[in-house]
Amino acid sequence: MIRFELAFGLVTLALWIYCLVDVISRGDGELRNLPKLWWLLIVLFFPFAGSIAHLVAGRPQGAPRRSPHERAVPEYPEYDRPGRAAATAAESDEEFLRKVRERAEQQRRVHREARLAAEREEYLRQQRKLENRNRDSESAED
Repeated sequence: MIRFELAFGLVTLALWIYCLVDVISRGDGELRNLPKLWWLLIVLFFPFAGSIAHLVAGRPQGAPRRSPHERAVPEYPEYDRPGRAAATAAESDEEFLRKVRERAEQQRRVHREARLAAEREEYLRQQRKLENRNRDSESAED
């Protein structure tokens, strides 16, 4: 019997703490049926019944709430207009993809040319170093 009472007490304590934190962290207009202060008092003074009542009648229904760090309105609203992510016509979609491919190919070409120029410069530097060694060794032999 003591185990049951202990388990019931721990469950009630956990539920009470969860509901207290939930009520405190909600905004004033987010709770249903009563103002935030009333829900706080009910959960505070009636731990078990108040917590159950808050879960049943006080918590908002619907989509999960946003984090306090999330913006309600995006910084760049032009990206949220309807149809922004989808092409409006197949021709414009093909044209866009063609331009993307051309730009990617141009970037690859520039990178390839820069890499080849760096490799060529490294090769020439090594050739000059070898020539200098050969010249030094020839002058040392004379």
